[in-house]
Amino acid sequence: MAATIRDVARLAGVSASTVSRALSMPGVVNATTRARVQAAAEQLGYAPNKAARGLITGRTGNIGLVVPDLANPFFPSVVKGVQARARMHDVAVFLADTDEDAAAEVGLVLALAKQVDGLILCSPRADEDELAAIAADTNVVLVNRLVEGVPAVTFDNEGGMRQAIAHLVALGHRKIAWVGGPKTSWSSAHRSIGLYAAAHDHGVKLVDVGHFAPTYEGGMAAADQAVASGATAVVAYNDLVAIGLLARLHARGITVPDDLSVVGIDDIAMSRMSRPALTTVRLPKQRAGEIAVELLLAMIDDPDPDTIIGTRGTLHGELMVRDSTGLAADRTSDPARP
Repeated sequence: MAATIRDVARLAGVSASTVSRALSMPGVVNATTRARVQAAAEQLGYAPNKAARGLITGRTGNIGLVVPDLANPFFPSVVKGVQARARMHDVAVFLADTDEDAAAEVGLVLALAKQVDGLILCSPRADEDELAAIAADTNVVLVNRLVEGVPAVTFDNEGGMRQAIAHLVALGHRKIAWVGGPKTSWSSAHRSIGLYAAAHDHGVKLVDVGHFAPTYEGGMAAADQAVASGATAVVAYNDLVAIGLLARLHARGITVPDDLSVVGIDDIAMSRMSRPALTTVRLPKQRAGEIAVELLLAMIDDPDPDTIIGTRGTLHGELMVRDSTGLAADRTSDPARP
């Protein structure tokens, strides 16, 4: 039979109400008494009922995680980080997928907020005013997005792009195509900033071939324009787009990297399995999820929100050089070039 709160109280020599306070609101209980209660609970294997604890604390013991597209291999890595860290704190995670629909995202977030103590929004598509309004009413941490006054974990997108350009320049590339993500993508905008700055610093030409869906199909659609640009290398918005590029280039008989070099961003598992293996900027996705949970739980636990609001953690990427990049080809005589 499972131990009860009365069993813990009897072993610790305190009342049941003291046990309840020691486990649900430890800050209001004397340290010596709290330690005795915790030791008794551990000895008996007692775990407080979450529903009952919620009635006392006003908390659900749950947090929400909202992502744009679970089919994109970038996001499951973030989810793993969130779940692993939440499990350490005995917190449950409610997961929702907005299917890249910015209009539906806000309604979904508002509905989920009623069932959890706080929310982690990963690469949200809503505009800044909508996100700021949501953060004003509930505990929110952003991942891969910045909004003034809202705690966030981001990646050094600009730094990662500088690494990619420096690598391509070292291989002799002087004209590089950029396949951007959706027009409303915050990370696409910041990657573009880093690319243009690095291209300027190295004295090379960057050709923006447009905005595309962050998917395999988006890469397929972008490939012909990247070839037509006359560039000898392409940087894609993410690995899925880059892998789509590889597929379309192969179908056209364009060899990577002999005719055209390709660089992705994210370092999803598929990037190592593609043929050729994809050169990409590795982002610490799982770590981002872990840090987001720590920030969110700190917001929930700290009665003074000013100690957390505006906190930002920036994680740096690392260029992973593989087989999809090589010495620049002479595109002036390339038969695949219109």
